[in-house]
Amino acid sequence: MSSEKFDAVDIIGIKRDRGTLSPEQIDWTIDAYTRGAIADEQMAALNMAILLNGMSRAEISRWTSAMIASGERMDFSSLGKPTTDKHSTGGVGDKITLPLAPLVAVFGVAVPQLSGRGLGHTGGTLDKLEAIPGWRANLSNEEMMAQLADVGAVICAAGTGLAPADKKLYALRDVTGTVEAIPLIASSIMSKKIAEGTGSLVLDVKVGSGAFMKTEANARELAETMVALGKDAGVNTVALLTNMATPLGLTAGNAIEVQESVDVLAGGGPADVVELTVRLAEEMLAAAGLPDADPAAALADGRAMDVWRRMISAQGGDPDAALPRARESETIYAAADGVLVELDALSVGVAAWRLGAGRARKEDVVQAGAGVVMHAKPGAQVRAGEPLMTLLTDTPEKFDRAREALENAVVIAPEGSRPAQKLIIDRIS
Repeated sequence: MSSEKFDAVDIIGIKRDRGTLSPEQIDWTIDAYTRGAIADEQMAALNMAILLNGMSRAEISRWTSAMIASGERMDFSSLGKPTTDKHSTGGVGDKITLPLAPLVAVFGVAVPQLSGRGLGHTGGTLDKLEAIPGWRANLSNEEMMAQLADVGAVICAAGTGLAPADKKLYALRDVTGTVEAIPLIASSIMSKKIAEGTGSLVLDVKVGSGAFMKTEANARELAETMVALGKDAGVNTVALLTNMATPLGLTAGNAIEVQESVDVLAGGGPADVVELTVRLAEEMLAAAGLPDADPAAALADGRAMDVWRRMISAQGGDPDAALPRARESETIYAAADGVLVELDALSVGVAAWRLGAGRARKEDVVQAGAGVVMHAKPGAQVRAGEPLMTLLTDTPEKFDRAREALENAVVIAPEGSRPAQKLIIDRIS
């Protein structure tokens, strides 16, 4: 006879019938699944019931707490300075973490940026940084603390000890069609961020074709849920809804996004990348108690670049090394004169992925030099025969499928202008 406190079938039935799980039932469910007492097929059924019927704020908060309790919690109080972090829900060309972490650290705030790898059409911060010769993603907690004390910023892989329940649940959601469940997305992100021990958190919730959330309503619901979870856990949390209908910047790939980030740190780079980097830095610094800091000045005068170089060197990377370049390239040209009114983020992301910049499975290897360079963004005047995009890869047989992904990515209108789209749609606190 089982000595378990509850029965998985009963728990599934409660959510199937739109009931509410008690705190004790939630604690048991996460613990039992982590231990292996609940089978994958039972957890898959519960995930689907949650996707279809939702959860209350109290349920999501408890579910998140139970996931945090499955592992260790980090503590940065010994640093003697405020900590702040940013999480992006992922998009195409989203290299913001790279210039942002050193920029915020300029002001004496510690930035423990635990990042991930890319899967599918969204790029991974760690994959980008691994294009830098010698740079390493895996640091011990001791190395991370030492670097935060010395440099002030670290971008590294999360240790296996943070929210192990989430790792198991995430893999299951990925293969059972339940990734989109807002309570499960929110608790997945926030359990790791709260366990990480940051004092404040700024969320960049993307909206549009290249984002996880295609509609503003869904993105807003996710942002509000995550902000509430942060507040419940005592973490000062704010969210920005930002536009992901078009890629960020002019590159989607790994080494080419690192180069664009370095351009931003050198005081140049695309206007949209600079705008979002500065705005997120302002939010992070205000949340950390420095509302009057001026990150735009620190980007322009080279202070952020100094921290970047120290941060890369501290993790074994050579900030002066040449970045990998793809062996093969192919250019896509404008078919007509006019105004570029649309450049679809999802299409560009899929093309970069197919060229080798991303992975279809966790164990796939990425090409550092692969990706898409964009020569024009929406609003630009273009002429027939002008280059619109350059495709990069080491494996030229990949060009055909990348071109297929881009067949309907571009819309050129004969005349008139494209209404300006706001990069930052809203702020949720």
